[in-house]
Amino acid sequence: MSDESLKSTVLTGAHRALGGRMVAFAGYDMPVQYPRGILKEHQWAREHAGMFDVSHMGPAFLRLSAPTGDGEADHAAVARLIEPLICGDIAGLRPGRLRYTLLLNDAGGVIDDLMIGRPFDEAEQGGLYIVVNAGTKDGDFSLIAHAAGDAAMLTRADDNALIALQGPEAVSVLSAIVPEVAALGFMTFRTIAFDDHDLVVSRSGYTGEDGFEILVPAAIAPGFWDRLLADERVAPIGLGARDSLRLEAGLPLYGHDVDETVSPIEAGLGFALAKRRLKGGAMSGADRIRREQTGDVARLRVGLRVLEGAPAREGAQIADAAGNVVGVVTSGGFAPSLGAPIAMGFVPPAFSRFGTRLNVLIRGRAQPAEVVPMPFVPHRYHRTPTT
Repeated sequence: MSDESLKSTVLTGAHRALGGRMVAFAGYDMPVQYPRGILKEHQWAREHAGMFDVSHMGPAFLRLSAPTGDGEADHAAVARLIEPLICGDIAGLRPGRLRYTLLLNDAGGVIDDLMIGRPFDEAEQGGLYIVVNAGTKDGDFSLIAHAAGDAAMLTRADDNALIALQGPEAVSVLSAIVPEVAALGFMTFRTIAFDDHDLVVSRSGYTGEDGFEILVPAAIAPGFWDRLLADERVAPIGLGARDSLRLEAGLPLYGHDVDETVSPIEAGLGFALAKRRLKGGAMSGADRIRREQTGDVARLRVGLRVLEGAPAREGAQIADAAGNVVGVVTSGGFAPSLGAPIAMGFVPPAFSRFGTRLNVLIRGRAQPAEVVPMPFVPHRYHRTPTT
């Protein structure tokens, strides 16, 4: 794709002013790193507060065309529209909660992974906040809009800024500007008034750290970015460190670790399956998913610690001790927090047990690796007690 055909985010000018090295990603001109470099950016996000432009993602709102004013009834109605497409329980979401879920095809393969949230305010019931992946958003939005028909309207919000602030100091940084965010727990969100505009702030992210994703109106986005960046605890972080952070956190990347051939069970995402819907068969690919839950599964996503040699990158073959190829690496690289190469990939269940010794084949050379638990680096999400 030529530079002329790449899309820009509302923060592209800010990245260039900061010396960001821009690359094509999901059809957008995005910063892969800034002058301090990927390793230092990664470490900064683990120790302080890293700020990411993720405006290429697909935020949107689905709202009933004719809400009744009965909050519970309106939420149930909008949930019925979206649930046939996904594997999650949206009907059971409490106000102000987010849910990670998966769009599934008829064979139980993953079309995309996404977030869906139920608004907190009574006046917003009958609506959903949705964030899908950048590379699949046009198709995802088409599916959702078609399923909603005339009953609900899908409004895209990807012409605004979506800013992620991640790291142990993220809450103190953001609450100095938007005090209400301090009360949020992991996987909750609120619409918060700010400078005569509304922010949609979720306590979530893609690094394994505590942090937030903030949907900011385009009109105030550059100023909001600069205001956060003025705090000495904040540094801009590019796509390179975003990838190494999510890899350490054991989080799959759509189109690499998950795609339309991969089921939730194969991907290790069974936690996203709503038991009520699977039990009733009201889920795409339910027969396959139930079969795989009983152990009839051909492959599983695993974490690998590469014990010697160079990092194993996507596409590297995985072999058993006898040299037989048994799987493939789907994500891999150097883990700065561990000082060692790590990878994720698919292998048959017999090779998926922790401690299993395997080899990754890199440029024709077999390098020893071991199956290890994920996440590679513990998550540090801010969870609040369940009431």
